[in-house]
Amino acid sequence: MNVYFISGLAADSRVFKHIRLPEGFDIVHLHWIPHQQKESLRSYSLRLASKINADEPFALVGLSMGGMIATEIARHHAPECTILLSSVPTHQQLPGYFKMAYRLGLHKIVPVQLLKSASIYKRVLAPDTEEDKLVLKQVIRDSDPAFIRWAMQAILSWDNEVIPSGLWQVHGSRDEILPLKFTRPTHIIDKANHLMIMSRAEELNNFISGFLLQCAGKTIGIYAVWAFCVTSAWNVSRTTI
Repeated sequence: MNVYFISGLAADSRVFKHIRLPEGFDIVHLHWIPHQQKESLRSYSLRLASKINADEPFALVGLSMGGMIATEIARHHAPECTILLSSVPTHQQLPGYFKMAYRLGLHKIVPVQLLKSASIYKRVLAPDTEEDKLVLKQVIRDSDPAFIRWAMQAILSWDNEVIPSGLWQVHGSRDEILPLKFTRPTHIIDKANHLMIMSRAEELNNFISGFLLQCAGKTIGIYAVWAFCVTSAWNVSRTTI
C-alpha cells in the first residue's frame, strides 16, 4: 500500500528521514507544488491530491500544515486511514492567537526572513542530534519565502470543521507551535515538541506502523468478504446452469 507523506510549512521530505514503515507499505512523498495567488488551503490540497493514485488503497501521513492538507484530501477522497503528526484536523483547534493574528493582518507584515532566522536559531538550541540540526537548518534555508507567505495566509484563513473518518492524531505534550491544550488528539507523546518527527521518531514509527497495520487489516477483511461473495456467486451459477 502506498503511504503518502506531506511535510510541514518551511519543510520538505527530509524531515521524514527517520520514518520506517512495515513491510508491504511504501513511502511516497507528496512534494510541494506552486501555489496560486490567493488560493485556499482546500483548493491547494485538492490540486496536490492529483499526484495520488486513488485507484488503489492508500494512506495519508501529514506533518503540521501537511496534516491540515491531508485532512482536506481525506474529505474528498477515500484513504484507508489518515495520520496527523503535530497537526490539527479543524480550524477550531488552532490557537486563538492565530485567529487574532489573522484579523490584525500580522502575517502580512512580519518578514519571512525573520521567521526563518528565528526557526534556525531555535534549532541550534533544540535537543536534537547535531546531524538533525544541520538537516533542519538546511531545510529552513531552502524553503521558498513566497510559499511561506502564502501558506501563512492559507492556514490562518482555513475554515474546515469536518473530521474525516479513519483519522488518527498524534501530538506532543510540549508542542510549542500548536499547543496541546487547544486540540484533542487520539494519542499523546509525553514531553515531545512540534518537531517530534525527528527527536521522537522511534515512538512515532510504532504508532504509524500500528495504525497502518490496523487499517490494512480492515481493507484485507473487506476484500476477503468481496472475494468470498464473488466466489460463492460463481459456484451457485455453475450449479444452477
